[in-house]
Amino acid sequence: MNYPRAAFLPDTFHEVNGVARTSRQFEAFARRRQIPFLSIHCGRTRETTQDGNVRVVQLTRGPVCIGLDANLDYDPFLFRQAEFVLKELQAFGAELIHITGPGDLGALGCYAARRLNLPLVISWHTSLHEYAGRRLERALGFAGPRLSGKAGSKVEKLALQILAWYYRKADVVLAPNEELIELMHQFTRKPVLLMQRGVDTNLFSPAHRNRVTETFRIGYVGRLTAEKGVRFLAEMANTLVTLGREHFEIMVVGEGREQAWLRKNTPHAIFAGVLEGERLSEAYANMDLFVFPSTTDTFGNVVLEALASGVPAVVTNSGGPKFLVKSGETGHVAASGWDFISFVNQLMTDPERQRRMSKAARHYACLQSWDSVFEQVFQAYEHCRPSTGTWLHAADIGNTRIPESRRTANSASFPL
Repeated sequence: MNYPRAAFLPDTFHEVNGVARTSRQFEAFARRRQIPFLSIHCGRTRETTQDGNVRVVQLTRGPVCIGLDANLDYDPFLFRQAEFVLKELQAFGAELIHITGPGDLGALGCYAARRLNLPLVISWHTSLHEYAGRRLERALGFAGPRLSGKAGSKVEKLALQILAWYYRKADVVLAPNEELIELMHQFTRKPVLLMQRGVDTNLFSPAHRNRVTETFRIGYVGRLTAEKGVRFLAEMANTLVTLGREHFEIMVVGEGREQAWLRKNTPHAIFAGVLEGERLSEAYANMDLFVFPSTTDTFGNVVLEALASGVPAVVTNSGGPKFLVKSGETGHVAASGWDFISFVNQLMTDPERQRRMSKAARHYACLQSWDSVFEQVFQAYEHCRPSTGTWLHAADIGNTRIPESRRTANSASFPL
């Protein structure tokens, strides 16, 4: 494949979340394939490195930031580094810009695409509109479920309209599942193509299991926030106790605003905090069943990591994770809270079924490679290629006459 010179500006890179993990894997893929690639992201220090064809520019956020999550910030003044970023894009000779959403670097990348008149690709990673609705509902809990639910629904619809306006600035949109492909095409009328996620089957593997006990271990990995639906873990644990289950434990890996509430209300729970590397691999492999009650996730990297570790998974029938689990084979897609808990209860008493599902989960995950994901992304980039068949090179912008069609397409104003 004739790879275009892509500049990738993710809003999160070093943090602990699925977008950051995908971003790191994308950069690593470019290194393995020696593809000309410019990665611009934020970190603790400002530095620039060159590794073969891969150039990495790390910016720093300023002292005035808005905390979006436990370890994720938004710098409203990051635009102060715009001229530096434009020079890096031109020096690299970028032929397209890829951003991951409406964060601070996303806004900067959107501006740079307009200034340099380069094609813009925006990938959808997080259903921010659903996050906004869930968080408002939780904040207004004192007003009762009817009023808080109504307010959350209105905010969710408004947020989706804003996101659709933002994503319409793209030449190509990438989405992680078929439902979101349809939704984004409906709202943007732009080409919307699939960008799934992969998994490292060496890092996440049943080979890391080292626990020998009769206690059935149910596991959860992810942020402990309202939009992840983590309070359901307490409901599940209490219901299992009511059903007479005693020999089980729930390992919770992650941190977040709901942690204190979960500690107080979830029996049989073990809180491991944030784990990485080998400790995370062992945590997954030592689970007997993975549960993921989120209804807002667009893909569910942690579900795929659990499956790779030989751990069957239970997920809801809302969001992206349902596309990863085959009910009855690698776990269960639950239609309701009771359906979710009922499956957990049944599997706890059927070790043979659990073993069959464990093998099937591992087999499925071994077919999901990061390389195939990013090859697909570069194929999607081809939809940005100008009708002339020749990529517009950022380094030559000053000496190139921009076609009228390209000028018009990117001429909409963008407030920063």
